[in-house]
Formats: sequence, structure tokens, C-alpha cells
Amino acid sequence: MAKIQFLLNNRSINAELPSGTTVLDFVRYNQHLVGTKIGCREGDCGACTVLVGEIRDDRLFYQSMTSCLMPLGNAHGKHIVTVEGLNMENLTPVQQAIVDEGGTQCGFCTVGFVVSLSGFTLSQKEHNYENAIAAIDGNICRCTGYKSLERAAAIITKQLAEKDTENSVEWLVEKGFIPDYFLTIKERLEALQSSVIEPSGEGQRVFMGGGTDLFVQRPEEMADSPLYHVFGQPSLTGIEEHKGYCYIGAASTAEDIQASPVMQAIFPNLRAHMKLVSSTPIRNMGTLAGNIVNASPIGDLTAFFLALDSSIVLNHFGQQREIKLRDFYLGYKKLDKATAENVETIYFKIPDKNSYFNFEKVCKRTHLDIASVNSACLVKVEKGVVKEAHLSAGGVAPIPKYLAKSSAALVGKKISPELLKEVELILQEEVAPISDARGTSDYKRLLLRQLFYAHFLTFFPKEIQLAELV
Repeated sequence: MAKIQFLLNNRSINAELPSGTTVLDFVRYNQHLVGTKIGCREGDCGACTVLVGEIRDDRLFYQSMTSCLMPLGNAHGKHIVTVEGLNMENLTPVQQAIVDEGGTQCGFCTVGFVVSLSGFTLSQKEHNYENAIAAIDGNICRCTGYKSLERAAAIITKQLAEKDTENSVEWLVEKGFIPDYFLTIKERLEALQSSVIEPSGEGQRVFMGGGTDLFVQRPEEMADSPLYHVFGQPSLTGIEEHKGYCYIGAASTAEDIQASPVMQAIFPNLRAHMKLVSSTPIRNMGTLAGNIVNASPIGDLTAFFLALDSSIVLNHFGQQREIKLRDFYLGYKKLDKATAENVETIYFKIPDKNSYFNFEKVCKRTHLDIASVNSACLVKVEKGVVKEAHLSAGGVAPIPKYLAKSSAALVGKKISPELLKEVELILQEEVAPISDARGTSDYKRLLLRQLFYAHFLTFFPKEIQLAELV
């Protein structure tokens, strides 16, 4: 049993439990805080949303996460806030806005919306309506039609217009958004032990990132496995530029990537790309290495970084080796990776001013859905001629697919509708999609064609017209 120390609402917790116990089960069955609801247990519905607080840059930093997928070991050294930890004698402005706008009917999802919107008030992001709506993109309601909740979000946004960003917690306490015990949290977190939890129990240790896949696929197994929690480890996080390359720590989350000034400078459309990856709570949890090692044929971040011709650094008890990401996948869920190896770093050469990058995804829902097909593309063009090209696609092969032949077919050619039509034929020969719940093989081939064309219509809107590709 691992000894796990954290703050739960206004109480200190010292739990000796398997670190793979989910936070959802702990708060409901061990602590009897039943405001956090059991819904899908797959991170889809948001009924189990909690806030997770930690100290970053000497300030309290909170993010929303789905407790059904969060291992208790990832709560170590943090502040976990359930809806009970937000309740006071009177309704908070968030709760009052939802009530006033009729934002609750059956009530099952309501606690998740309250927690997510309260997280928005604590967020260091700009308090505008767009970000307010983004804060609840991981919460599903079957009753209200969302318009009432959108109106509530607008009211909350207006109330935050005068927020003191330098003394955020103090201002929120003064205005009644959060209880006054939040004023003590920073000091109490600093007093907690924040050492890494070593795996206990028998068997090969399992490297645990955000848990967003393992706790969907194998929740019972994870509960009793000897887990080595890498989520948030300083040595495995961080994004930096060095000598023309971008280096990303393996435990960096999708949200870390989206928020990174380094990544934003490289990719002007990064926010739009990352919005396609998942909902806010899942982006706050899911790690880059987890997405890569999961080896899903339709992993979004995998497709993104394949098109950047990325490399990964693996560590095996202190021995490092590097491998191209495109060579990492040997077959369906088979990796060029020893069991005890873990991914340390992902890096890529930063595209120059003559390069264009785009990521596309088609799925049934805008947020928090598995792709039917996704694709990314990087091309370097000088005087209309392609000097370098990297194409990737997901959902069209047993592995995340680097389209080597199609990429090579672009190089040395002048961009034109005729070239794209020629390369699209090669592209279709490189893939072998199957029919499944996300579409027939013919449908996926059609999607891949459209996404391939979409890249170049985005890159060269003046040079290439859609009508020329029909």
C-alpha cells in the first residue's frame, strides 16, 4: 500500500491504499462525499469532475479533471476539491447563476457544471465568454439543451470582469465564489510531502501518466497494479526550445502543450488544433507519452507529432536510446520498446518560415470523441516547390500511420491541383482502413482524401481551389 498525502476540500488526507484506486471511488466510498457522481466511468460525461490544485510559479493553480479516471496516486501532494468543498451557507455566484437561468433539471450533471465553472473562476486564463464555455466542454447534460447553462456562463463571465488577477484567491473569497479556507491552501500544500510514490506490490511496475486510457480499458487491473506515477514529475515535464529543436517532457499534458508559449510561437493555430484533441478535463490529464505509448491507431497527438517527424528518447534504468516516432510502431499495439523502458522526451526540429503545418480530425462530436480519421501535414515550400514533406494519418491502418510514400511523392514537385490528385492516389495505396463503429472503410478513405486536400487548401488558398480538386 502506498502512503498518499493530499488535501481533500478543507481536510488533510493520509491514505494507505492502492495508488490505483480512483479518486472517484475514494471520495464516494471512503469519504462518503456523494456529490461527485458516478456516470460513464470513461471521462465522457463530466458528472464526476473535481478540481485539482497545486503550486506553480509560487501561485495556486487549479484544473478540472474527471475523478473516474484519476488514480489516487496522482492526487499526492495536491488539493482535491469536490462540490462539497465549494458549498457554503449561501449559494455561490456560480450556483446562483445556474439556478437563475434554469440550468438544472434532473440535477445529476449539475455538480459537474458547478465544479467546472468554479474552476473557470480560479483559472489564470482570460475570463471571457469563449473560455467560460470551453471550461464546460467536458460536461454533458441530457436535459437542459445547454442554452440555460450558456446564459449562466455569460453571467459568471461578467461578474469576473473586475477580478483582481494578482490576488485571485483573496478576491474570489471576498466575493463569495469559494470558501475562505482556500486562503490557507497554499501554505498547507507547501507543508505536504511531495515525493514520488514508489510502486508497491508484486509484478512489473506500470508507468502511470494521466490514466485517461488505462482506467477506461483496464480499471480493475490498474486498481491492484504496482504503479509508478509519472504525472506531473518535474523531470518529465517542461517544454523548451534549444538550438532549433523543441523538446517536450513525456509527462507534459495536452493542455501543457496548448498553453506553452514555445509551442504557440511555433504553431499559430495551436489552439484550434488542440481543441480537436479532447475536452478540457481530459487535456488537463492526458500526457503526450501516454498518447504515444497507448499506440492507438487514431491517437490525435500521435498523428500530430508524426507529421513533425519527431523523435523520442527512451530510458531503461538509466540507459537512453533514441528512435524516430515513425519507427516506434511495429504492429497493432506492438512497440519497439522494452517493458521496463519509459519515454522521457519527445523532440522535433522547429519548422522554418517556409514551412506550413496543419492538423485535421473528423469525429461524431466536436469535443471528447475518438476520431473516425485524423491527419496532420508539414510541408516546406520554396518558390512553389516542395522541399520537404511529412504526412500522417490515423484510423486508416493498424498503427498510427506515417505516410512515407505520399510524403516522398510531394518532394521536388511544384504545388498544383494535378500534383495533389496524383499524390492522393498514392496515399490510398498506403492505407488499409477497416469498417467499424466509426465508419466503413470506403468512408474512411473518403475522409482521408478530404483531409489531405484540406491541408493544402489551408496552406495555399489562393493557389488551389476546391473546385479544381473535384
